Amino acid sequence: MREIQMVDLRAQYEKIGLEIDHAIKEVLLSTAFIKGPDVKLFEEELQEYMGVKHVVSCANGTDALYLAMMVLGLKPGDEVITTNFTFIATVEVVALLGLKPVIVDPEPATFNISVEAVRKAITPKTKAIVPVHLFGQCAYMESIMELANKHDLFVIEDAAQATGADYLFKNGTTKKAGTIGHIGTTSFFPSKNLGCYGDGGALYTNDEALARKLRSIANHGMKVRYQYDNIGVNSRLDTIQAALLRVKLKHLSKFNKARIEVANSYDGAFAGCRSISVPERASYSSHIFHQYTLKVKNGKRDELKKFLESKKIPSMVYYPAPLHVQKAYGYLGYNENDFPVTTSLCKEVLSLPMHPDMEKDQIDYITTKVLEFFDK
Repeated sequence: MREIQMVDLRAQYEKIGLEIDHAIKEVLLSTAFIKGPDVKLFEEELQEYMGVKHVVSCANGTDALYLAMMVLGLKPGDEVITTNFTFIATVEVVALLGLKPVIVDPEPATFNISVEAVRKAITPKTKAIVPVHLFGQCAYMESIMELANKHDLFVIEDAAQATGADYLFKNGTTKKAGTIGHIGTTSFFPSKNLGCYGDGGALYTNDEALARKLRSIANHGMKVRYQYDNIGVNSRLDTIQAALLRVKLKHLSKFNKARIEVANSYDGAFAGCRSISVPERASYSSHIFHQYTLKVKNGKRDELKKFLESKKIPSMVYYPAPLHVQKAYGYLGYNENDFPVTTSLCKEVLSLPMHPDMEKDQIDYITTKVLEFFDK
């Protein structure tokens, strides 16, 4: 049996390596390392895949969030509502811009932001909502957009973990995660469903004026060379990363389907185990399993993790501590017990290995050992 990895990028490379090597070599021969043709081509191809009018690439997913908030003209003191159960970047950029992060609990079943919690958190100072499509499926966007329209708020989707997931509206139409709000953001960190071999990110929007301004801000605020209409930053996707992302984008649907098949195998194996809860799949969203995250009951999470390590099975805790207890965000004034759902999830969640190149014997071994732990 091949050594089990949380994300086996080498196995993926072994399958598509010739395509990757060719794409990178073409960039090396062209020497167009910054803003080369592959960047524009990747944006156009991703636009078509996502069904969105504009894709603006940038240096990483954190920058994508930062650029989104810059372009919307949010001002210091404006409140931005987001989930407590997310990677720090979602809140970090809010604080860096002098905005006020307002964090709320997620839904305990789907891990995604609670619409009711958002509703209760809206004040006259609220200017934006940042739902995070966590672990591979969408937040309840239809209700979030209704709230946003009612209160004249911007919606910035953090879709870094859900590239390729579909949102199903009540009228039967679908849209890709990240293309529903005013702006969507994503990351191409190597472990993502669509990942490069370094850092990379992008923004999605159907608003031409926003897209034009995003391109300017991401390139030092330039409108044309050496003319600066906006205060900007330097946040560009380099050509080599764009070239290999073009290759991976062609395989993305196949990769996501393989992830779903792995998740189905996990679900089937764990169906009779009352000591864990498998990931809930929302009726309004497909799930493309960036992570496969269990909830481990009865305080056994850390013990299970240690047991799996002893069997050479990696696992990860996303996320071990709520944002509101982090020292950097103590100034927000939250109390330790203000977010019971987040606090509970941080003690229960455990993500198992998940990638499109998992083999049957690996899945069988992992599931057998998880069940063995609870049968002890």
